[in-house]
Order: sequence, then C-alpha cells, then structure tokens
Amino acid sequence: MGRDLMKYKGIKPVLAGIGVLTLIQSIAIILQAKWLAEVISALFAGAKLQEQFGGAVLFLLAFIVRQISALLQQRIAYRFAEQTGKELRKQVMEKLFELGPRFAKREGTGNLVTLVLDGVTKFRNYLELFLPRMLATGLTPMLILLYVFTLDITAAVILILTLPILIIFLILVGLAARKQMDRQWKSYRTLSNHFVDSLRGLETLKFLGHSRSHSESIERVSDSYRSATMRTLRVAFLSSFSLDFFTMLSVASVAVSLGLRLIDGNMTLLTGLTILILAPEYFLPVRMVGADYHATLDGKEAGEAMNAIIAEGEAERAAMASLPEGIALDWRPDSVMKLSSLTVQYEEEGQPSLDQVGLELSGFGKIGIIGESGAGKSTLIDVLGGFLRPTEGEIELGRARLGDLTSPEWRRQITYIPQNPYIFSGSLADNIAFYSPDASRAEIEQAAEDAGLGALADSLPKGYDEPIGGGGRPLSGGQEQRVALARALLSRRPILLLDEPTAHLDIETEYELKATMLPLFEGRLVLLATHRLHWMREMDRIIVMEQGRIVETGNHDELIARKGAYYQLMTSQREGIL
Repeated sequence: MGRDLMKYKGIKPVLAGIGVLTLIQSIAIILQAKWLAEVISALFAGAKLQEQFGGAVLFLLAFIVRQISALLQQRIAYRFAEQTGKELRKQVMEKLFELGPRFAKREGTGNLVTLVLDGVTKFRNYLELFLPRMLATGLTPMLILLYVFTLDITAAVILILTLPILIIFLILVGLAARKQMDRQWKSYRTLSNHFVDSLRGLETLKFLGHSRSHSESIERVSDSYRSATMRTLRVAFLSSFSLDFFTMLSVASVAVSLGLRLIDGNMTLLTGLTILILAPEYFLPVRMVGADYHATLDGKEAGEAMNAIIAEGEAERAAMASLPEGIALDWRPDSVMKLSSLTVQYEEEGQPSLDQVGLELSGFGKIGIIGESGAGKSTLIDVLGGFLRPTEGEIELGRARLGDLTSPEWRRQITYIPQNPYIFSGSLADNIAFYSPDASRAEIEQAAEDAGLGALADSLPKGYDEPIGGGGRPLSGGQEQRVALARALLSRRPILLLDEPTAHLDIETEYELKATMLPLFEGRLVLLATHRLHWMREMDRIIVMEQGRIVETGNHDELIARKGAYYQLMTSQREGIL
C-alpha cells in the first residue's frame, strides 16, 4: 500500500464501502461453493436433476450476488480514482506554477509533461485496481479459511501453510519487479525530456545541418527505454507464470489430501468437494494482486512522484501561512521591501549563487539587474518571484518579517516573463488571457494592441481565434514575447519580473520590442535581469552584480561617473558611455 494512500480525500468512506461489498462477495463465494457441492454430490448419489432445482437456484443467486458485488466495487473504485486523479493533477499544476521555471528546468519539462498527462492516467488505473484487490486479499482468504476450519482441520492447516509460501514468493518477485520498474521509469523520464528537447531544438538542428545525425541520439535513447521495458515485461511474465505454478501446487496438495481421505472413507464427498471448490478461491486474491502489481506499479510510482512535487516546499508554505495580523502582501506605491543578508547556496562547499545580498525596493519604477553570466541575476529574480527559498537571510515587507516569498498571496502580485515564454496549444486570445481567463474579448484585444499584436491578429485568417502553439500557427520569438507581455498587461499585476526576455532575439527585433515595452512599464515595479546594457539608460535604478554580490547601485549617469563595475561592463560590451 502506498504511504500516501490514506491522505487522499474521501479514501475512508471508499474503503468502508468496498470493504462491505468484499465481505458480501466473500460470503457469496462460500455459499456458492456450498450449494454447488450439494447439487453435485446429490446428483453423484443418484438424485434426480429436478429435485436439485432449488439448490441450483441458490447457487445461481450466490453467483449473481458475487458478480454484482464485484461490479459495484469496481464502480466505487473507478469514481474515486477518477476524482482523485483530477484533484491530484490540479494540485500538481498549481504546485508547478508555484515552484516556477527553475524547478521545471531541474526536473525536465518532458518529464513533467509526461507525468501530468500519462502519469495521472496510470495512477488512476493503479487506484482502480489496487483498492478492491488489497481488501479482497485481506478479507476473502480469511473468511474461506474460517469456513474450511468448520469442515476439515487438516485441509485448513494445509491452506495456512501454503499461503505464506505464495506471499513470500510474491514479495521476492515484487522486489525484482520494482527494481526493473525503477530503471524503466528513469529511462522513461530521460526519453520524455530528450523528446521535448529534440522538438524544441529541431529548427536549430536543421539550420546547422545536424538533424539527421541527431536521429542516432533519439534511436539510442529510445532503445534504452525499449530494453528497460522488455526487462520489466520479462519479470512480469515470469512472475505471473510462477504465481500460477505455485498456486496450482498448493491447490494440488489440498486435492491430494482430500482424495486420499475420500478413498479411505474418512471424508464425505460433500465436504471434500466444497473444500476443493473453495481452494482456488482462497488463493485467487493473492494471484490477482500479483498479476495487477506489475500492471499498476508504474501508476504507483507516478503517484509518488506527483505527491513529491506537491510536498515540495510545503514547509516553506507553512512558514509563510502565518503572517502577522493585519499584514497584507499587496504591493502599492508606498510599499517597501528590504532584503537583508540574503544567501542562496546549492552545495555546501560550493560558491553561493547569492552571497549576503542586501537590497531595498520601494513603490513603482524600473530596476535593471546586470552582471556577467553566473553573477546571480536569475537567482535574485527567482527569490523575488517566490520560486526559490533563500538559504539564509531575511525579507521584510512592511511590518512583516518573512523567510521567503513563496506565499501564494505574494505570487498573485507578480507576472513573470522568462527568456522563452510558453505558448500553449490554443487560440491567440486564449494564450493572451492565460492569467485572466475571465477577461472580456474587448480587454483581450486592448491588451494585444498595447503589446503590439494588433497587426499580427489582423493578418491571421481567424484573427484572435487563430490556433497557435502546438498544432497551430508558429510564432516568431518577438511575437511570443509580445504574447507574454499582453498576458502581463491583462493581468494588471503590480510587479513585473523579466529574466533575459530578449536574449534570444536579434538586435532589430529587440529594439522594436523595447519601444513597445518601455511605455507599458509605467505604474509597475519592474525588475529586468539582462546582459543587454542598452536597456540601462531607461532604468530608474541599476543593480550591478558580481559573483552573487551586489557591487553597485544607482542610475546610469551616477554609475558611469564612478567608473566602477558598471563602467567596465559598458566599456567591455562597447555600449558607449554617453
């Protein structure tokens, strides 16, 4: 049983319902065997078939009750699995948005997409099969064994001795299967990430003339996954055969014991036939668990992976949940935030990404964050966006002292625009309204016009209803950034974080986009991390970073006059200093 199973909403009533139905089903199995044995033994003794009509009807009634109970169990398990799967997917998606792009980059986009799509389906299948099987394994053999004890103690002892052998073998096979499944899941994640990365880089590979040679890499990764899958299937097939074989031996041992005593006259045919009919039913739940274990193990792994994502940073959220009374996280023109001794260190012995950073942000304005690669620009943006929890330091927002900014209330103040904004498979209007699904059509079109997308919409056959993204019309890098900017405008959030938003654009497209973006920065707190220094003349304040530290702050003219780190960067990039 998965360690997170009892945490799911509504699990206890579901287990109770399935448990009652399993009890009814187990009683029906016993009665079915009893009445069938009575009919057969009576016919064997010379009774007429017409005289056994009542017993046959009772057997048929028990059979129907058994099948109806099994059907109801599956329906209850299916509904619970469906609802739990939907809720789990929703929680994972919410958590992925909270954790942000750094987490997605670490885990791999392909892996996360596969987990949310295929993983939820496999997890639903796991719940649907697992719950009835486990309860049947706990109840049915026990009730059958108690009934067999009332009929024949010797047969009951044989059943007691043979079942643990079967369970031990099932555990050993399960451990081997889990080892193979771990390898397969790891290979599956690699394949998913490789596939997504290949799709993203296909145009670049074609441009460089390496698209054909890249097929060898795809073949190698695919072959690795195929081999892992075949090893897992081999273990599954062998274990199923072994379970059937040991079950057959166990039933045979009971049958031999019954047959010898029937020959010696120490047992009646009715008793022996009843036990013989019940013996396969006694082992059946364990066999079913063994068979379904391999079919649902990947679903169990997917569920644990999704729960691990949901649990990521729960301690941080709990720490942020208890804000001082009367403190709000709304950012206003008079808001002030102070960062004190902020440190982010990934490896204990490594260089900190942020090292004792102290910074004060207030009101609205445009702030540029610059520095060479690895200076800590993106890390600072991630901390301010609530995507990353600092290792040390304190954040003071108004009168509230916070350990981090991972609170959902803070994130609702922020719009984040990365270097490569994601375009979803949908219409242009749907992509623009991603953060504001309740926005009117007029608001969407106004945001698009302000972001410079009006001409694009006019050129499309279906206008704002034209499909874009996967399976739709592809957009250029500049157009994708304009869609992200339109999302930010429509959301009306007061804080805008931009992490190298134009790094992949050519200079002409960047300057064109810059002319659109600058007027839209007004009335917001904008933090722009970039290595393109021509933006800095437009910034109200510039933060210069080196090796995780802030070495200079000020506006363009002040920093040029100091002839410090900023001056050196401007000179090295030949941006000019006038």
